[in-house]
Amino acid sequence: MKTSARADHKGAFGMKLHKTVVLVGMMGAGKTAIGKHVAQVLGVPFRDSDEEIVSAAQMSIAEIFARDGEAFFRAREAEVIARLLHTTPGILSVGGGAFLRADTRALIHADGVSVWLRADLDLLWNRVRAKTTRPLLQTDDPHATLAQLLAERTPHYQQADLVADADPAYSIADMAQAVLAQLATRPDVLEGYTP
Repeated sequence: MKTSARADHKGAFGMKLHKTVVLVGMMGAGKTAIGKHVAQVLGVPFRDSDEEIVSAAQMSIAEIFARDGEAFFRAREAEVIARLLHTTPGILSVGGGAFLRADTRALIHADGVSVWLRADLDLLWNRVRAKTTRPLLQTDDPHATLAQLLAERTPHYQQADLVADADPAYSIADMAQAVLAQLATRPDVLEGYTP
């Protein structure tokens, strides 16, 4: 197993995060909003692989997809995730397709911990149907496309280390608490958290 020179991060209220927590799941699962809240509670950095890519490329994800294609984007995404896993432990939100790559899953499992934000199709659709920033949903039938993506990606997401189930009645804070409760089951990842 690869070791890193990075130090554990002692956050708020004596909690200590030993590894970067990688939030995985479908578009609309709430990875960014929930990740920011979890990071705030723990007093650790929040990072977003999509934001890192957009910043480096100086163009939107949709523009990268249009210009260079999905394969190019996924390769850059894997590089960014690998780099971010080797910084100070924090919360990392990754794109919905990032966890499909076996090498990325293996790297996250070895150097971090993955948490699948599991949400059903209805909840995901309610959250993404009005957005125009989702390149994979720019189809004649975006609902059917989303359903197909969910079906194709679920077997990959099921390989995550931990699972936090979304509920339409949950607030962002509620989902953050669900994630923290899962992390608390792993003292190798998080110490000192009491629900």
